[in-house]
Amino acid sequence: MEEPAIVGEVRSQRIIDFPLVCLVIALAAVILAIGLALPISQLVPALPGFSPEMTVDLVAAILLVAAYKLVVRHLGEAPRDELRLKGSLRPLALGLFGGAAIFSLIVIVAAIAGVYRIVGLGSANTLLAALVSTAIFPAISEEIVFRGILFRWIEEFGGSWAALVLTSALFGAAHLANPHSSAIAAFGIALEAGMLLGAAYMLTRSLWMPIGLHAAWNFTQGQVYDIPVSGIEAEGLVEAQLSGPPLLTGDAFGLEASPIAMVVAALFGLWLLRLAIRRGQLVAPWWVRRRRIGSDAP
Repeated sequence: MEEPAIVGEVRSQRIIDFPLVCLVIALAAVILAIGLALPISQLVPALPGFSPEMTVDLVAAILLVAAYKLVVRHLGEAPRDELRLKGSLRPLALGLFGGAAIFSLIVIVAAIAGVYRIVGLGSANTLLAALVSTAIFPAISEEIVFRGILFRWIEEFGGSWAALVLTSALFGAAHLANPHSSAIAAFGIALEAGMLLGAAYMLTRSLWMPIGLHAAWNFTQGQVYDIPVSGIEAEGLVEAQLSGPPLLTGDAFGLEASPIAMVVAALFGLWLLRLAIRRGQLVAPWWVRRRRIGSDAP
């Protein structure tokens, strides 16, 4: 007969390993990391070319990675590190190339449609700021939260389809607070970025490809093509204008709220999703997996 203490320990571990409990613990670690970013950044010596805001973003990104490594990757019945350095170069490089290529294709379609045109040369003055605050920090922070935590444990509980739909919707809703946002803009972000990034995560079971896609998408959009990044004005290497029907231009929010971006990015997202399904990466809901284990038992 098992000792009561051992039984209690096993039960406690099962509760801690339950997907939704893991989700809460992981989010708490991330919130703590973000909360520490400002006070710790004030202790960092001034970095050449860095504004105080950039320093906070850089420190926050480092703390979020630390929180992931120290807490998040150890959680659950089957702990795994989706930010492991070994084997990270290829998915990161593919993500960076893919993000730049996909948004370049969106710009080409917009130019053919007559809603995007280059009117002059821009500036490289904001290159470092864009790299840190528009590319690196949003890509690391949002991918850890939305794919590394929310997608992972919603999927562990409710399966891949529930995770893809819910995290895409949450990702779109999170951008409602951005300047010039709207319901259409939030829907666009959910459809194009939520599906694309979620499918990339499903395919690779790593955060490196989504991080690369996210960072390159933002940087290419703002710093290269001078298009607002989710409603936030950018200064690109070229000076460009969006003009025409607001439905096609995305209005002040930028091309991310345009059906051009929605269709192009969603098609790439569906392609990655198809690859993930063909490779057997779909996860069944928690209760279905439990039922299968029970039926396989002697």
